[in-house]
Amino acid sequence: MTPWSPVLSDTGNPRYIEIAEAIRSDIDKGTLSPGDRLPAQRAVAQVLGLDFSTVSRGYAEAVRRGYIESFVGRGTFVRAIEAETEHPDPRRSSEEDPMMNMPPEPDDPDLIARMQQGLSHVSANLVPLLRYQSVTGSPHDRDIAIDWMQQHGLAHTPDQLTITPGAHASLFAILTLLSEPGMTVLCEDLTYPGIRSIASRLGIQLEGVASDEHGILPDALEERITTLWPSALYLNPTLQNPTTTTIPPDRRKEIAAVLRRHDIPLIEDDAYCFVTPEAPVPISHLIPDLGWHIAGLSKAFGAGLRLAYTTVPRQDLMGQFSQILRSMSVMTSPLTLALMGRWIEDGTAAKLQTFIRKAAKERQDLAASILKNCSFRSDPYAFNLWLTLPPGTSRAELMGRMATRQIGLMPSDAFAVTSLPLPESVRVCLGGPTPIRQLKEDLIALNDAVVRKDWLG
Repeated sequence: MTPWSPVLSDTGNPRYIEIAEAIRSDIDKGTLSPGDRLPAQRAVAQVLGLDFSTVSRGYAEAVRRGYIESFVGRGTFVRAIEAETEHPDPRRSSEEDPMMNMPPEPDDPDLIARMQQGLSHVSANLVPLLRYQSVTGSPHDRDIAIDWMQQHGLAHTPDQLTITPGAHASLFAILTLLSEPGMTVLCEDLTYPGIRSIASRLGIQLEGVASDEHGILPDALEERITTLWPSALYLNPTLQNPTTTTIPPDRRKEIAAVLRRHDIPLIEDDAYCFVTPEAPVPISHLIPDLGWHIAGLSKAFGAGLRLAYTTVPRQDLMGQFSQILRSMSVMTSPLTLALMGRWIEDGTAAKLQTFIRKAAKERQDLAASILKNCSFRSDPYAFNLWLTLPPGTSRAELMGRMATRQIGLMPSDAFAVTSLPLPESVRVCLGGPTPIRQLKEDLIALNDAVVRKDWLG
């Protein structure tokens, strides 16, 4: 019998969960190997000073996750955790659009194996997950969401939290509720293309607010409000798409004061709040009765996870918001919710988050080393950079020269809501499935296309 007992971490999770995670941790470290026999549950309970039922439940959880297997009369043994990636279905491997702003994809086999283990939880609960569920998320999923938000310093009001099928769905529902065709919504001069698409579909006019390197200018916001009397202000305040700007705390307070003074709702699209470890307090937390806060998960973990934790500013708006969501999508996919919930509970989400942050920084460092003679804005945790072209260089010509490359480039036209002359700038995407070696080659080609004066092919 293996001379082993679990070392529990004080994570705040139930003890049985910590026992299962301790088993997985020791498997990862090599302390436990496939085929090792674990001590009897009563022996472990005595060593840890826990009830037998707690240890038994911990072993059962580890069995359910696939870490160990039990045999009547023989005992409990460590099993190999293998990722079933030998025969992927080629029909599920679609060609990604490189112009989309995506997180770097995980390539660590151990991390991918952990991610796949989450599917065991989904399959074990498959039948009930095929039923209709609440449009705002089940109580269990909402509890998981609240815990995850607390870990990231996000205040919450439980009865005003909803789980939606992605930030895009939240934006569509909020704008439907707050505005009518012909009304005006303010935003940054350069803004997320998705909000432009939604506003156009709803017949809403977007108007830009002048910005500097710290985000929109409070005086400019004040002027636009008193001139246009908009129905709301839309902001992407952290790692803003496309400029990568994060509005600092003092500017956030000034923006909140202007909105408070004029009683203007805020739609805070916080798509990257789980990406950077340095995100300031959301603006909506400063004006909780006016601020709609959308904490997206798709940018943090992958575009296929269409999930967002959306906080409604007032309880009296919850019913209307839920009705619009139900008419749009009926409910958030319970299968997706179950997978994300398992990842959060078993620590996979935190490990994936760490990987993405590290990979994003590696790619930003690579870009900075290659584009050192170019002018651009970026952030260590952003998935893109905002490249300003030198005088005499047009974005159209640059796009043409880079057309055969895999790297995703999107010109400033896609982000602008102003009628002023557009800047000769492009968004350069660094994430997604592009391997680091290919990214390096494409960045070298981009540098040559920008810096070389003769524009030779």
